[in-house]
Amino acid sequence: MASEDLTAPLGLGKRRILRLPFGLIGAGILSVVATTAAIWMAVVDEPFGGEPVAVVPLENTVEGLASRDIEVVEIRPSADGDLGPNLRPEAKAGALGPRYELQVGSGEDRPSASDLINPDPRVSERTDYGFLPRISSDGVRPLDAYARPFSTEFASIPRIAVIISGLGLSEAGTQNALERLPADVTFAMAPYGSDLDRWMQRSRAKGHELLLQLPLEPFDFPDNDPGPHTLLVSLRPAEMMDRLAWLMTRVTNYVGVINEMGARYTATQPSMQYLLEKLTERGLMFVDNGASSRSLSAEVAAEVKSPFSAVDVVLDGVPREDEINAKLLQLEGVARARGVAVAAGSALPVTVRQLEIWSRDLEERGLILVPVSATIDR
Repeated sequence: MASEDLTAPLGLGKRRILRLPFGLIGAGILSVVATTAAIWMAVVDEPFGGEPVAVVPLENTVEGLASRDIEVVEIRPSADGDLGPNLRPEAKAGALGPRYELQVGSGEDRPSASDLINPDPRVSERTDYGFLPRISSDGVRPLDAYARPFSTEFASIPRIAVIISGLGLSEAGTQNALERLPADVTFAMAPYGSDLDRWMQRSRAKGHELLLQLPLEPFDFPDNDPGPHTLLVSLRPAEMMDRLAWLMTRVTNYVGVINEMGARYTATQPSMQYLLEKLTERGLMFVDNGASSRSLSAEVAAEVKSPFSAVDVVLDGVPREDEINAKLLQLEGVARARGVAVAAGSALPVTVRQLEIWSRDLEERGLILVPVSATIDR
């Protein structure tokens, strides 16, 4: 058959019985499918049905919440578990600062004087050394339980936090600071102070927020020694944790720690990372005292997502009235430029006296005094 086909004259081969316009048929089918899909999408309410839909009944109302404040968000399973009812309503996503409504109540719910001065059992655990801070089973941190609430009504007003350290070392100096300084001044308790529990109770009863001073290794250690339980970069983890546990149980009711000395320690990245991770696991913040320009604490805190703040101005490096007043003016300038500023000083009589005078008309000058926990999310 093949040879016959090849020898046949051109145009005289076998004729095809049927020729179909397959191109036109395909185009017609495609146009029918497209028309059907368009009609389906126009008529049916949910043409892509099958996507998950969740209906959430809102049984409780939130005062001041309008419909414009509600937006659609993507819901994902949480890897960290439920934080419970302690999130600040106004807190931004990822904010590390305290959740203040834990302390705010009315009537029977308002914290009593005994609640302010006694360790919160939710965020405390008893050890051989004493009460150690911890995060509760429902996510409450010591930072949440012991933070002094502050009003966010005027968020645009520049904020200033002042930390007075060395509380408990001198009875006269501690008493003077308690009597003369406003409640929004943060007190840092020295771990080697005497009768710290009494000073903690008196400070908390007057509304002060508390920090614990943490002795860290300076460059000239041991010639310059912050104390027998100083945290050193050469310590093994077990010894580091033992010293840290001893320090953290010297007092209770504090929101975090501030370093005492520590230029070498804060400049050593592995040591700072280890410390900040342990403090974060305990629900505490870290405040850098601002004494060392080589400190890596801010960078490390950002990496491990640790609640952090840092001192911008040291008030009494030179403990004279004129020098302290100059530093206070510098502090105001930093606050107006950045929106938030933090200062630190000691409980010297001259420092306390100048701070008392300076704070009297602070709000009239367009500034507001806040606890140090209010500076975390800057």
